Amino acid sequence: MAKTALLLRSAELRKHVPSTRPLSRGTLASMLDRYGMVYVKPDTGSMGIGVMRVEKNGGSCRYQSGKKIFAFKSITAMFPSMRRQAGTRRYLVQKGIRVLKHGGRPFDFRIMIQRNPAGRWACTGTAARVASPGKIVSNGSQGGTIYAPKTLLDPVAGKAGTIRLLKRMDRLALLTAAKFGRAYPAMNELGLDIAIDRKLKPWILEVNTRPDPCPFTKLDDQTAIRRIVRCAKAYGRRYSLVCGKAKKAP
Repeated sequence: MAKTALLLRSAELRKHVPSTRPLSRGTLASMLDRYGMVYVKPDTGSMGIGVMRVEKNGGSCRYQSGKKIFAFKSITAMFPSMRRQAGTRRYLVQKGIRVLKHGGRPFDFRIMIQRNPAGRWACTGTAARVASPGKIVSNGSQGGTIYAPKTLLDPVAGKAGTIRLLKRMDRLALLTAAKFGRAYPAMNELGLDIAIDRKLKPWILEVNTRPDPCPFTKLDDQTAIRRIVRCAKAYGRRYSLVCGKAKKAP
């Protein structure tokens, strides 16, 4: 929630942040009434662990965690089950974005933003992540498949539209880095997760303050991962780059 609050301070970024609130039965009910589908996720966490997709259809509702789907006749009946899944961690509920799909599987993008050796923020790489079959998250650590962004965007946006979208995403990433960099001057890198909806509008799903560059090792073009490693060395970070779970695009 602290990261979301920081993004909302920017008039431009605010347009690209899905409505996000602390989880309670009341907020879940009101957001399902409004949006029909939401994501419920840990307030702190990584690798897509613990994320649930919740949908309402008429009076009935269901949620998916991992590959398992749980159906209920009401939110009142469903909520205790979700709380058991969540355990003691604080959770958020976020407006669900109907994202673009590839082969019936949702995909989004990871953008790396780092301070370059001159100390200025730069977008050092963008990778597209397609969710593993049957899963609701695209993370490489959850078996996602990594593609070059143009491979997935060209068929839906066209070549010129893809170029515009990638530039727009880079702008959002740099605005985010500027905002976070002012709030946390010692910060040197961010990983921005951006999804594109069916109207080709980008949405900031998450800001990762210690991003894993593993997806970029799966791209045929190794320019981005070399740039990422070079920038990280300049501010003293080393990556292990042992990336067994993410898959390389066929």
